Amino acid sequence: MAVRAAVLPAIGSPLEITGIELPDPGPGQVRVRLAAAGVCHSDLSLSDGTMRVPVPAVLGHEGAGTVVSVGEGVDHVSPGDGVVLNWAPSCGACHACSLGEVWLCADALTGAAAVYARTTDGTDLHPGLNVAAFAEETVVSASCVLPVPDGVPLTDAALLGCAVLTGYGAVHHSARVRQGETVAVFGVGGVGLAALQAARIAGASKIVAVDVSAEKEELARAAGATDYVVASDTTAREIRGLTGKQGVDVAVECAGRAVTIRTAWDSTRRGGRTTVVGIGGKDQQVTFNALEIFHWGRTLSGCVYGNSDPARDLPVLAGHIRAGRLDLSALVTEHISLDGIPAAFENMLAGKGGRALVVF
Repeated sequence: MAVRAAVLPAIGSPLEITGIELPDPGPGQVRVRLAAAGVCHSDLSLSDGTMRVPVPAVLGHEGAGTVVSVGEGVDHVSPGDGVVLNWAPSCGACHACSLGEVWLCADALTGAAAVYARTTDGTDLHPGLNVAAFAEETVVSASCVLPVPDGVPLTDAALLGCAVLTGYGAVHHSARVRQGETVAVFGVGGVGLAALQAARIAGASKIVAVDVSAEKEELARAAGATDYVVASDTTAREIRGLTGKQGVDVAVECAGRAVTIRTAWDSTRRGGRTTVVGIGGKDQQVTFNALEIFHWGRTLSGCVYGNSDPARDLPVLAGHIRAGRLDLSALVTEHISLDGIPAAFENMLAGKGGRALVVF
């Protein structure tokens, strides 16, 4: 059956909206009609080669929709059910999974190398990060779908698949922000806005948002920021000035740039914690000298998918949403259709785009 999708023909090429032939689900698979999909910087990282993906491919790694049909052996969802797509399903058997670190599963992305559909001229297509959400419909492994929690609108639920789990998890699972601590969030995109809300939920006493754009201040403050700093050469000094010359207890870096990671580290107090969420390229080299590592006693850690377990965390997030503590609509700066994805990518490349939600 033919459906429309945004296809990445080659690394560095523009996305093309075209028809693809999508098969019926096989054993252990689920066919989903998308209600919405998020367009964020990680998709751009896939398209420009910062993160490797087999091509041609259909991108889109966070989305939600309705089950159309299921293959043999699938019993946790049925046709008509609302589901959230999980781009990094855990295998449950590798070393990381045996330690309970499902976000580091060694086999999470093996499905991305598979052929899941074909173009109308017969060219093989790969499913981006497993789920290929930039399409009217997709076919995924049953392990890639989770029931939408009660009380969460289907279109909003798309953001639970990556941005919210990542931002919330960075604060609660990786940095483990405690009541009364001070926090700085670098990068006010979808993940950053989720991290700001998570810091507020955690009870942070001061939440500093940092971004290169002054225009994002209103968004940041609505998400929970108590202070806003426009990024510059003096950012670390400004943050120390806001915290009694000490620096924040926790910095969450959402940009994936060497200069931002270094600034986040410099912005924390002695003994502070920096969690790096942003995905940077191999050319982004961060340097420290041995003496400062000893003297400052700070912790620098990476954070994959918010160190989250979707099956465990989605019900928790749903509770915050129903209680009004977490606002998913605040994470979106633009609503577009499938046809608007190529333009959204061009805007991101030019540094003009915000975080878009594709509504099908």
